[in-house]
Amino acid sequence: MAWFYLIIAGVFEMGWAVGLKYTQSFTKLVPSIFTIISMIISLYLLSLALRTLPIGTAYTIWTGIGAVGTVIFGMIYLGESRDFMRILFILLIVAGIVGLKFVSGGESH
Repeated sequence: MAWFYLIIAGVFEMGWAVGLKYTQSFTKLVPSIFTIISMIISLYLLSLALRTLPIGTAYTIWTGIGAVGTVIFGMIYLGESRDFMRILFILLIVAGIVGLKFVSGGESH
């Protein structure tokens, strides 16, 4: 269950990272509420995952999911660069996330 919490926490981390763009420094009410709720949910689910997963692994995967998701959102919806090198480095982040999942398996500390 910890891995499920961690993945969903990463998705909400992406949500609040993207949401920050639309808050206009927290002057827009609806995007600000969405962003704050996403932050709370993300951190809560991360805390649940940390009950059994190593902190280094969990934190790295959480931020990796958020970072990769945010970059992909930017490329698809905001017209950000899709050049080969950028995609290559995103794939390296994904490889690191997958690798950490495999080497961390069922560890609990």
